Amino acid sequence: MSREINKLLTDIDKSIALIETYLLNVPTYEAFESDVLTMDGVQRRLSIVGEALWKADKLDQALPITDKKRIISFRHILIHNYDLLSDATIWKICTEHLPVLKTEVQALLNTR
Repeated sequence: MSREINKLLTDIDKSIALIETYLLNVPTYEAFESDVLTMDGVQRRLSIVGEALWKADKLDQALPITDKKRIISFRHILIHNYDLLSDATIWKICTEHLPVLKTEVQALLNTR
């Protein structure tokens, strides 16, 4: 794996870790929905995840990341059409989909 891809995967891993930290004291969707500061931080980190994955995919389209194209598309929606996203969608991504991405990214980083 190239040094550049490794850096991008590290950025993704770091962003996921920060999202997990942001959500430590936000155990429910209702708490998330009412915490604007946490929502802003999570959205920022999700945009970094999508951007880094987009750049990594341009360098190596064979990267084995589940739903890679959906993650990249989500980033574009988050940045350019944020009004189309619900807080519930962002919560679901954080609680159901990020753990899968985290596992895959860490596996790739551990094979270097």
